[in-house]
Amino acid sequence: MNAMPLFLRHRARVGLAALTVAAMGWALLPHASRQSTVQFIDDICSTVSRPMFASAPAPEGSAAAARPQTSTKVISCEALPNVPGKSVTTVLVDFPPMAYSPAHRHPGSVTAIILEGTVRSQLAGGPVGDYSPGETFFEPPRTLHLFAENPDPVKPAKLVAVFVAEENCGPLLLPP
Repeated sequence: MNAMPLFLRHRARVGLAALTVAAMGWALLPHASRQSTVQFIDDICSTVSRPMFASAPAPEGSAAAARPQTSTKVISCEALPNVPGKSVTTVLVDFPPMAYSPAHRHPGSVTAIILEGTVRSQLAGGPVGDYSPGETFFEPPRTLHLFAENPDPVKPAKLVAVFVAEENCGPLLLPP
């Protein structure tokens, strides 16, 4: 049973549509609108927040193990009525300065939209990419995501990840 009052659950679902439109059109927004969009996302996350998954730990003793980890908040999960057995899950991912996310896979398709900072990422077989606010990257199902990190020692980074995966929102993370 969800302890969140019904009106808040409805408000969060209505906010998802606005969030998705805002995030997808991020590059077209003037700077002031981008700031209000980030505030909007933060407001939703403070209302609807639950852990998504624990990322796989970096190998003990490695330089990556000493770095901060990312944190995630599920913003929403909705069944796709036109695609039986599938759902769309929207997740906010925070990267503190120098944060590192080790190798992992996702069972479904993922589109990441960078909201702030820089996210460096590499998929198996592809080049390392540095992504800035308004830019996106796509992960096909079960592709090995070698790493994602915030290379900045001072500024945090943030992205929205939109997953299309199995019904009931999970699991969203698979081991490498």
